[in-house]
Amino acid sequence: MALISVDRERGLLTVEFQGLDKLWTFKSRLEIPLAHVRGATHDPGMAREPKGIRVGGTHFPGVITAGRFRRDGERLFWDVKNPDKAVVVELADAETYDRLVIEVDDPRATVALVERSVARD
Repeated sequence: MALISVDRERGLLTVEFQGLDKLWTFKSRLEIPLAHVRGATHDPGMAREPKGIRVGGTHFPGVITAGRFRRDGERLFWDVKNPDKAVVVELADAETYDRLVIEVDDPRATVALVERSVARD
């Protein structure tokens, strides 16, 4: 599982991986500039779609998907064990990933946080 937070002063969305997820993803955190974040959705169905080619990380079907994957030219970062808690963060012009698929404790609150943070006037 991961914790997603937003630092408006620094203009960053931060994803902190908890417990063994650091091991499975080969990461302890990701920092994404808010300017690159397009939005977020609660999408349990995403976890049932093909993952693509694992570039680095862990994948045991039906158990865990974690780390970097490529699918149809898209760069994805996964950290999901429970698909019902999956949130998809869409990125634009990002250097490393096109989408983050992250398991969080409260998907609705996380989506609301991201959407408020990227709302453009």
